[in-house]
Amino acid sequence: MSYPTVFCGAGIRPYLAFLLFITGAIATAQKKEGSSENVERPNIIFLLSDDQTSVATGCYGNDQVKTPNMDQLAKDGVLFLNHYNTTSICMASRANILTGMYEYKTGCNFMHGDLGVDKFENSYPVLLKAAGYFTGFAGKVGFVLEGGDSEKIEDGLPVGYFDKWGGGPEQTEYETAKNPTIAGYAKEYPHSTRAYGAWAGDFIKEAKSSGKPFCMSISFKAPHLPFTPDPFFDGVYAGQTYKKPDNYGAENATHLSPQAKSGRQYNSYNFWRESEASYQEAITKYNQLIHGVDYAIGMIRKSLAEQGVDKNTIIIFTSDNGYSCGAHNLAGKVLPYEEASRSPFIIYDPRAPQSQRGIKRKTVTANIDMAPTILSYAGLEIPENMDGENLVPLMAKESGVERDHIALTNMWGNDEIQAMSVVTEAYKYIYWQYTDERMRPTEELFHISEDKLEMHNLAKDDAYKTELAQMRKLYDGQYKRLVKEGIKANDYEKYAILFNRNAPESAKKQYRQLTYKKMIEKSRNKN
Repeated sequence: MSYPTVFCGAGIRPYLAFLLFITGAIATAQKKEGSSENVERPNIIFLLSDDQTSVATGCYGNDQVKTPNMDQLAKDGVLFLNHYNTTSICMASRANILTGMYEYKTGCNFMHGDLGVDKFENSYPVLLKAAGYFTGFAGKVGFVLEGGDSEKIEDGLPVGYFDKWGGGPEQTEYETAKNPTIAGYAKEYPHSTRAYGAWAGDFIKEAKSSGKPFCMSISFKAPHLPFTPDPFFDGVYAGQTYKKPDNYGAENATHLSPQAKSGRQYNSYNFWRESEASYQEAITKYNQLIHGVDYAIGMIRKSLAEQGVDKNTIIIFTSDNGYSCGAHNLAGKVLPYEEASRSPFIIYDPRAPQSQRGIKRKTVTANIDMAPTILSYAGLEIPENMDGENLVPLMAKESGVERDHIALTNMWGNDEIQAMSVVTEAYKYIYWQYTDERMRPTEELFHISEDKLEMHNLAKDDAYKTELAQMRKLYDGQYKRLVKEGIKANDYEKYAILFNRNAPESAKKQYRQLTYKKMIEKSRNKN
């Protein structure tokens, strides 16, 4: 196995040396006898970046970025072209990933509530540990646990549920020394991204010595704000000027519903819009942070090869949500548009035949699919309450999953931007539910297989009446599922009214009036 070398010049010599060392180490390790080929249960590594949109990755067609290790992972495995996060915000998405459930079943998100221990104990790392796996976690958890065994929980974090812990609270820090669980790596790796790569190497050694199969989950802070890239990579994008996306700016947002333009995604993060200079500075830092994650992936693959466990270790890479860098004048995540809701997703299984390598899948996949897929790879039963699909069959054939659509929900932020959508390979339907004198409920329909930039809202185009009706039907089905399976707590009950496409506007107005009245009364009681 080789890794691409994409740089030249004296300024990047340490990086070239690193890549050459990786190549040699892997070649040597693959020649060694007993390199875990006879182990029945595979090792599993789950890698999660933070706020990485799919188009910020070379293997998704962006020739302006340098992601050689991500690209190599895609060449060695399967690249999923239509991967979405069912809730595009970190706290909820991370709970979705671990539990395999939609947000309205976990009850976990900002403005709603923490993740119940009962749900976490049905997550993939807990189930794998119970099945004999050596488990580890490092990086940003993104939520706290509520209730449960205090011996396993420290400051709301699931420390005792893992054999090795390198995690941290809230957003964690880019400065390694400020993260207590990985501070020991600060001298050699002052930026946390590479420190997590080093932590992974130590975990792999320890896991191998345990004699058990292992599952390691690493959640990088990068490329989340504040954009603070590792100076080690300052030369990577020196002198480069980036082309803006073709749907950049307010002139490409006139067809969007007013709800979509009412939140901070449209009205804040002005560094993406202020000037050409501010845009170039922001996109350079963003891409440099992603390059750091790419480098850490290389460190991890190097460690696997050195320990002789590379031939039996599955690697899964994705992000907790996407990120918009000025498309439709939007910045950040949360909204259901492509840049914010789609993320890179790669599965590499070294045991797979050559015919299952370097291939691409168009099937719609989602963050809720991570847990059932990991459990399937480990040979474990998938709990019935998981909403996601086992994607292992997709490694062999495109038609390996029966599901043809998923729901996207936003239950965070100002009321206007809270919405539910459904997406298939071909179309995306968005129902904007907000009702008042300024904004009426509206629909958006995009033919995303032909219009990935979402420049044409077809909801009122008579030529797409059939498709609109079909997508409405899918939406209504997902809505009924939300009503039936959603938790009756943490203020999720309201979505049974607000996301009801067929409810009269008067009912929604009345509900909002009651909600605001309760909020005012609650505020008065506090005072």
